[in-house]
Amino acid sequence: MSRDQPSAAGTGTARDRVAGALRERIRSGELRPGDSLPTQKVLMAEFAVERSVVRKALEQLKRERLLADVGRGAPPTVAEPRAVDAEEPRAAGVELVDRIELAFQATHVTLDVLNLTTETLTQALAPTAMRIAIGEQRAPESITARILVPSPDAQLAIPQLTGDPSDPRPRQRLHDLVQLHARSLDHTLRNLRERDLVPEVSVEIRGMPLTPTSKLYVFNGTEALMGYYRVLRREVEYQGEMMAIHDVLGLNAPLFHYSAGPDSRDQHDAAFVEHSRAWFESLWSSIAVPYPLGY
Repeated sequence: MSRDQPSAAGTGTARDRVAGALRERIRSGELRPGDSLPTQKVLMAEFAVERSVVRKALEQLKRERLLADVGRGAPPTVAEPRAVDAEEPRAAGVELVDRIELAFQATHVTLDVLNLTTETLTQALAPTAMRIAIGEQRAPESITARILVPSPDAQLAIPQLTGDPSDPRPRQRLHDLVQLHARSLDHTLRNLRERDLVPEVSVEIRGMPLTPTSKLYVFNGTEALMGYYRVLRREVEYQGEMMAIHDVLGLNAPLFHYSAGPDSRDQHDAAFVEHSRAWFESLWSSIAVPYPLGY
């Protein structure tokens, strides 16, 4: 197999095959922290793939934080288990792209998300959806997305007009943004089903009468990412007029990662994931109602 195309055995792309084999060697202890991997030339021969496929597989494992020193000339080494602890949390717009790609390697994907507009999530989903569409990443068998956003009629603390919190225009503008990005998210995921790439796709968006002060992503019930919204004053245009509002921006909000899976650091990690999942479920099944997308 010379290109990063789906394998004849139906087990995903060549990159997935190489990455999966190396991942298993690391997790089984065959390759231990600090050990060097075989050279790219040796891996090319072992898996009968081109160098570009090996590079993609190594980059994938680096994003999973299983490898260190990728791309520095010498063969990469197996990362220390707690090396992730020393890393600074990354901005949501960067971290989500990698985490979504990893989440979509599961057979059945679940996305439980609480956020303000779904803008960051929609943008982060696009690269993975594109890779699935062109055959560079194996498609899951099902995707279930449940998204919580503020209700359009909720009396939100943020956003608000500077000097006049009762002015409805900032909230109307927020509603317009939610509709814009939620429709795009809905279209991106459902398009995978319509193109017969993913057999089962469910997307449901609900509104809640709360002002989100943080964003939460729970993927596949095994990992959670959380980031705080910071309030700032800025000028925005709405319906041809400029407004000074107190608003929040989430694209650059640092995301803190917790796992209940193989890369869990300790029991507190797993507990955070479980309580985040339960908190989301409590909102979803109680005060949240279907959000009007305006279709």
